[in-house]
Amino acid sequence: MAQGRKSTGPGGLSVESIIVFIGIGLFAVIVGGVWGALKVAAAVNDTRAVGNPLAAMTDLIEGRLRWSAAATGVFILEIVVLMLVGAGGYFLVRKREKSIGRVDRQAHLMSKRSEIYKLTREGAQGIADRLGAGHAGPGILIGRTVRDNLEVFGSWEDMHVDIWGPRTGKTTSRAVPAILDAPGAVVATSNKRDIVDSTRGPRLDKGPVWVFDPQEVCEEPPNWWWNPLTYITDEVKARELAEHFVASQRKENAQTDAFFDAAGTDLLAGLLLAAAVAKRPITQVYSWLADQRNDEPERILRNTPGLHLSADALSGVINAPDKQRAGVYGTAQQSAQFLVNRKVTRWVIPQGPNDTRPQFNPHEFVRKGGTLYSLSKEGAGTAGPLVTALTVAVVEAAEEYAKGCPMGRMPSPLVGVLDEAANVCRWKNLPDLYSHFGSRGIVLMTILQSWAQGMECWGERGMDKLWSAANIRVYGGGASDATFLEKLSKLIGDYDITSSSVSYNKGERGTSRQTQRHHILEVSDLASMPPGRAVVFPSGIPATMVKTVPWFTRADAGAVKASLAKYDPGAGAGAPQSANPWVAAGSRPPSAPPAMPTGVPVWEQSEEQRRGW
Repeated sequence: MAQGRKSTGPGGLSVESIIVFIGIGLFAVIVGGVWGALKVAAAVNDTRAVGNPLAAMTDLIEGRLRWSAAATGVFILEIVVLMLVGAGGYFLVRKREKSIGRVDRQAHLMSKRSEIYKLTREGAQGIADRLGAGHAGPGILIGRTVRDNLEVFGSWEDMHVDIWGPRTGKTTSRAVPAILDAPGAVVATSNKRDIVDSTRGPRLDKGPVWVFDPQEVCEEPPNWWWNPLTYITDEVKARELAEHFVASQRKENAQTDAFFDAAGTDLLAGLLLAAAVAKRPITQVYSWLADQRNDEPERILRNTPGLHLSADALSGVINAPDKQRAGVYGTAQQSAQFLVNRKVTRWVIPQGPNDTRPQFNPHEFVRKGGTLYSLSKEGAGTAGPLVTALTVAVVEAAEEYAKGCPMGRMPSPLVGVLDEAANVCRWKNLPDLYSHFGSRGIVLMTILQSWAQGMECWGERGMDKLWSAANIRVYGGGASDATFLEKLSKLIGDYDITSSSVSYNKGERGTSRQTQRHHILEVSDLASMPPGRAVVFPSGIPATMVKTVPWFTRADAGAVKASLAKYDPGAGAGAPQSANPWVAAGSRPPSAPPAMPTGVPVWEQSEEQRRGW
């Protein structure tokens, strides 16, 4: 439904009324011109002073006032000046109309200044103060309103969903500024290096920078590593990790088998749990999958207190009939195929017994701050499952940390910029969790190229749920999906044009009025929206049109340019081996990472800790 019915004002004027107003205007111009000419001529000829305009016209008609050659010259000059002023005004109006596109002209029909107060700097800062995050600033800048040139922000409890077509400025206007303005930890995903090169320099001032680049998107060497098995603290976490691996590689409409897909996920979860308990590298999981008769993971779980049922589940698969066992193992093996890629696995397993590389700890990261970039590409050999798992591990670590903080929120909000989320970070449960994260001080911005891309990842209902759960929805142009654009057009709202018509019947004059309702922005307007404009759909507020604020128009543009010059190979300077000052080659951070402050695996707990588990 439309947000509201906008009216252009009172009804139109009749033809007779227009003629009357034109006549009055011409009379005023003629009388004023003649009076001015007589007054100037009287001063030039030093004749009798001229009275008011009506008296002067009366005297001129009755012959008491003489029309001189000087008066004629002045009157002609007045006409010329009036014509020049009119022509100048006409051309200025035409030039302004050409410079202001249709979408800008329609912006005045959208939300008013009073309606978007909570999005303004003052309103957003008030929300930040209430949440105990006033030190972090008002929030994430979205842009400036076309109507009033006001800055509008998403507060530190707002979740964002952005849909921008290719090459419409989503990186320069949304992703990069959000990363630069983040007050605390940042996690960013992408399939290109531009986000990293643009922001890693400025972000070094706010803490260590970690670039997770298993597919050499920005040619970052593996000077650190992360063990995905540290995410597993019990059977539930093992199942969740297995589901992330499976979902991140499966298309939404892919054909599935109700039995083998579920059984394959259960098998993968059991093997991940066994590898975590035995402190084996994650690649051990694939070795077990390749040897269907190997009962070692079952024995590991059976010898671990509290994991007998998990061992029984593994035993059931290992001892199943040959065809059934082969189907289950084959399904699980497909989901773990990325573990065969040596370039990928060197980021997630230790390189020998004397590996001195620092190990990334999500719990420490969300407490101390810094920036994590997770990069991956689609297609064969994708590291998407690991990017998804790492992103989930960080966000869940932040959620766990927030539970013990005042108001149940992180002291400094964590900002997650999930660029190309549907391609490189296919977090299946994201739509269900989206609104909850905002209450924990975890601000996520999911950036997609189209509505269809989101549907392919989460399905129609999932994408609807994600869109509805977001507090800030931004459309940056470039879409050609008529169904999606029609939905946006209806959300923006309608306006009414009232016109009048006059008719005569048997000498009697009659007037009728007609009201026509139009979309403020038609589908064609949204499809052809020019660069530098975006439509914002905040929760509970009418839509507003904003001018985007790219990073190169910001005060810190110099720092971004310096970062690009240093790290972008195309800028003439090769990137250093690592952007992380704590991760120099062959060295460890100033202090060894502490043990996980939370989430101790159950098999490492005392009997008292395990009681009731």
